[in-house]
Amino acid sequence: MRTVTSPSEFVHSFVPASKQGLPTLLLLHGTGGDETDLLLPGTQLTPGAGMLSPRGKVLENGMPRFFRRFAQGVFDLEDLRFRTHELADFVNSASAKYNFDPHRVVAVGYSNGANIAASMLLLHSSLLAGAILFRPGLPFIPDHVPDLTGIPVLIAAGRFDEFVPQEQTERLATLTKEAQATVNLHWQSSGHALSSEEVEEARKWLLKNSSALLR
Repeated sequence: MRTVTSPSEFVHSFVPASKQGLPTLLLLHGTGGDETDLLLPGTQLTPGAGMLSPRGKVLENGMPRFFRRFAQGVFDLEDLRFRTHELADFVNSASAKYNFDPHRVVAVGYSNGANIAASMLLLHSSLLAGAILFRPGLPFIPDHVPDLTGIPVLIAAGRFDEFVPQEQTERLATLTKEAQATVNLHWQSSGHALSSEEVEEARKWLLKNSSALLR
């Protein structure tokens, strides 16, 4: 594993693939996390896959995030769009530096990381081969529905999530379905925290959708 600052000035970790024919996982942490938070779940999701894990550049009371917000659930949409484009540029530059296929990238995001991953789906539909979104909401309503035809998306939500209203998650699922993504909305009888059982369910989902992710 390498922890570096470049490319594109993101502090990040990169773990090279130890097996061929697997997607690269783009690991996106939640508020207060860093580039190491999702490395262990990443190895559990797809053993042997390459992993690219950036640290969010925005600080909120000293805690890293991927974009600014004005309050809980109230996002700075201008900053969100800017940071989404910046993250997409980072993935492209990292693919050249680390020699992985930029069209075989699966985003794995939790909470704030899931929201910017969803934003990437909406603004850079050609970049991601798939996405696992743990505890996302709907980051924004796009001006135009993107073409996500055939892109597998797993949305893992908690029915008792104290931070993300159910209707926000359901609206994201509806929007991605309208964009023709292959969406699996999985509800847990839990709150905002991520469980090991959900990581295992996501692993099975990845395996089931492996052919679509590597098309």
